[in-house]
Amino acid sequence: MILTQEKFQTIISSFSKLNPILVVGDLGVDKYTFGEVRRISPEAPVPVLEVSKEWNKLGLAANVSDNLKSLEVTSTLCGVIGEDSRADLVEHLLEERGLNTWGLIRDKSRMTTYKERVTTSTQQICRVDYETKDQIDDETLKRVVGRIQQFSETHSGVIIEDYGKGLFSETLCQRIISIYKEKKLMVAVDPSRSSPPNWYKGATLFKPNRLEAHIIVEAMGYFKERNLETIAKILVDKLQFEKVIITLGADGMAMLDTKGNGELQLIPTAANEVFDVSGAGDTAIAAITASLLAGASLEEAAWVGNCAAGVVVKKRGTALCSKEELSEYFQNLRKLIK
Repeated sequence: MILTQEKFQTIISSFSKLNPILVVGDLGVDKYTFGEVRRISPEAPVPVLEVSKEWNKLGLAANVSDNLKSLEVTSTLCGVIGEDSRADLVEHLLEERGLNTWGLIRDKSRMTTYKERVTTSTQQICRVDYETKDQIDDETLKRVVGRIQQFSETHSGVIIEDYGKGLFSETLCQRIISIYKEKKLMVAVDPSRSSPPNWYKGATLFKPNRLEAHIIVEAMGYFKERNLETIAKILVDKLQFEKVIITLGADGMAMLDTKGNGELQLIPTAANEVFDVSGAGDTAIAAITASLLAGASLEEAAWVGNCAAGVVVKKRGTALCSKEELSEYFQNLRKLIK
């Protein structure tokens, strides 16, 4: 059942009062090149884009921090960038958004992740990726762990945002989980389907999408399992998660809370119009984690995350959800449900 208007407002009004949330993850920039195609190139059978607009946006884990900022939640971003012009761009975009750069670690052996999407008003023509996906070296790992340890003294929890770009390893994930759980702080994980499941063992909240959940349980030896409740129970049992939310796209969200009744619950999608799903998972993990830290139950947090995702999928590209947009969306949703 959808939460009450009063409870919803209580949760989101607490966002600005939370201690900072640490976001650890692969960092990058999303560039959008937008225009119209009116002809085919005489050089090759490819469309010619007449560019009318270009813009850069914080991407990957930086988009989680950006979403927290938009929801009036303070955060610190920690990750590795290169020693290149795009690393300078990451810092500039963070400063432009009022986000601190204390947790950024430069590594001259790596390329700063940069994804350029070439689009028209009706479709994406292509995407060009610049990135280094090799595992970070031991020296860089030590620097990352040092920052994470330092931030644990002042932060209310941590989000592990794994995009599979080489930052995370079993050593780093388990170190983060150990440091924060020892202080009884929340550890939320948005996993990569390419990372071994045991890397995340012991986290508080685990938030895969449906495909990631299937891939993860298959990697654990459950090759034919398709039942959502069984999958959720495998995750909490074998990987010792306290809470699991599986995002289901157009079908909403499924969740299981070992501190609740231990049974799978489902809520429908809040999205009534979908333009672009880019970054919706980042928005969801930001809103869900903030809601849990604000005292929401898992189901209440899922409703907030569901509505926040509903806001951003109506926008073009990697988008943000403000607290005002979130509140308006929830009010309209309640009217529809009534």
